[in-house]
Amino acid sequence: MTDDVLLTFNAGSSTLKIGVFEQTGRHARNIGRGKIDFDKTPLTLAYSIRDDRYEKTLTGDNAENFVSVVSETLDHILGHLPGTLLAASHRIVHGGLQFQGPVLLDDANIERVEGLVPLAPLHQPQALRVIRSLRKLRPDIRQTASFDTAFHSSQADIVRRLAIPRALHDDGVRRYGFHGLSYKYIASKLNEIDPTVARGKVIACHLGSGASLCAMENGISCDTSMGFSALDGIPMATRPGWFDPGALLYLMRSGLHQPEKIEDFLYHECGLLGVSGISGDTRVLLQDKRPEAAEAIDLFCLRIAGEIGRMCSTVGGLDAIVFTAGIGENQPEIRARVAQRLQWLGIEIDGDANERNLISINATSSAVKLFVIPTDEEQVIADETIGLIA
Repeated sequence: MTDDVLLTFNAGSSTLKIGVFEQTGRHARNIGRGKIDFDKTPLTLAYSIRDDRYEKTLTGDNAENFVSVVSETLDHILGHLPGTLLAASHRIVHGGLQFQGPVLLDDANIERVEGLVPLAPLHQPQALRVIRSLRKLRPDIRQTASFDTAFHSSQADIVRRLAIPRALHDDGVRRYGFHGLSYKYIASKLNEIDPTVARGKVIACHLGSGASLCAMENGISCDTSMGFSALDGIPMATRPGWFDPGALLYLMRSGLHQPEKIEDFLYHECGLLGVSGISGDTRVLLQDKRPEAAEAIDLFCLRIAGEIGRMCSTVGGLDAIVFTAGIGENQPEIRARVAQRLQWLGIEIDGDANERNLISINATSSAVKLFVIPTDEEQVIADETIGLIA
C-alpha cells in the first residue's frame, strides 16, 4: 500500500460527500467514500473504507461548530489508514473566467474563488467553509480545487454568448455550464467502452436532483443546457430550468421583491416539486397516481428530449446519448420516455436491457446508440489533483 492518502470533498447545500483515495504512481485509486447529511439528526458520518462500513455520530453542527465536523471527519476516516494525508481536493461549482482547469489553493486562488460567490451564492460558500476549516486544522497539507465550469471552457464564444450588450458579456455575464466534472468522467469512460462512438457526436444527460445536458464531439464540450447559473436548462427537482425573464418581472411586481426571496423561490420551490405540489423526487412521482405527479414527469421528459433536439443542431447530428447520475443511471422509465419522444431521430430502446440498467440499452436497429454509465466526479477530482502535484 502507498503511504499517500488523498481526500476529496464535494460540498452541497445540505450534504458533504467525501472520497478516499490512495496514490498509485500517477493515478488515484478509490478505497472509500463518506457522506454527511446535514438535514438529519443527530449529525452522522456514514463512510466506508474498502469493504468495511462505519457510522459515527458527530458532535459538531452545520453552523458555528462546523470546524469540529471537519475535524471529527478527518479523525474517523484517517484513523483507519496508516498513510499520510497527501492533499485535500475540492469540487468548486463556479470557476468564472479565471479558472479553466484545476489549481492549487494558495492565498491568491482562494481569494479568487471567494470573489465568485455572487455567481454561485448557494454552492460556492459551502466549499469555501470546508477549505477554511481544513486550513485551520491542517495548514501543512496542500489543497486543490477542481471546477464544474472548466470542462465547458472549450465551447465556442457564440455558444456561450447571451443576447445582451457586449460589455456585459465581456464582464463575465455569459453561459458557463455546470456538471463539468461528471461530463469529463463520462467522456473518458465512453472512450473505454466504445472509442469510435466517443470520437463522434454525443449528448450526455446528467439527471439528478440537479440536472443538465452536454453535447460533446470527440470528448470536447460543445454546448450545454445550463447557462449563467445552475438554474438554467431543463426542470430539476426544485429548480425551474428555463424561466422567461418577463415572468420573473411579473412576479417581482406582484410582491416577490427581495433578492433573497426570489433566490429561495427559484432554487427551492419550483421544478418538479412546484409542478406536482407533491415532491421533487422522481421516484416518488413515478409511484404517485395523481395527475399532477404524471404531469411533472411528462414535463421533465419533454424538456430533456427537446434539449437533445436543440443540441443536435449545435454539433450537427447525433451518434449516441449517455444517461448518468441518480435518475439517469437508475430509472428506466425516465430513459424510455425520453427515447420515445426521440423516435423521429431513429432512436429505438431495448426494453429488456433498459429495465436491467445495462450499459448499452439501444435496440440493434437504433440509428443512435444509448448508454447508461455511472458517473464519478470524485475520481476526476482525485486524478486532477495527482496531475497537479505529481
